[in-house]
Amino acid sequence: MLLRRAVESDSEAIRLIYNTEVLTSTATLDLVPRSPSDQAAWMSGHSGVYPVVVADTDGVVAGFSSLSAYRPRPGYATAVEDSVYVAEGYRGQGVGRLLLNGAVEAARDHGFHSVIGRIVTEQTASIALHKACGFEIIGIEREVGRKFGRWLDVALAQRML
Repeated sequence: MLLRRAVESDSEAIRLIYNTEVLTSTATLDLVPRSPSDQAAWMSGHSGVYPVVVADTDGVVAGFSSLSAYRPRPGYATAVEDSVYVAEGYRGQGVGRLLLNGAVEAARDHGFHSVIGRIVTEQTASIALHKACGFEIIGIEREVGRKFGRWLDVALAQRML
């Protein structure tokens, strides 16, 4: 499996992985699937210091990770938020660890000081992944999310670089 920077031809595969989570899980609190034009804008916004990394297995995108600005105010500029999504058929095979470590390395390479994951607490595999990759749970935001008619708590996982 190859870890590499995403290219435009990966956009549709990334969109399909993400939209599956939008429609079926609490891995994201997005409620509306991305259209192709939404995805193109997202890809454009995730270049430079906020890269998208894909796990490529024989030309198939098995998952992706990305970095985003943690908060819009300038004082937060040294922190980034990570996202990791693994396609259903590739879970439990180390893809998530590869992707999260790739995101951490990209953050380090771009000079960030802290990486933060915001994870719905029922996403226990994602919490375990972050802990296994050196993140510490630093707090829980109670009932800050709502999806599928339920209130959701969000854990904050942080790794200092």
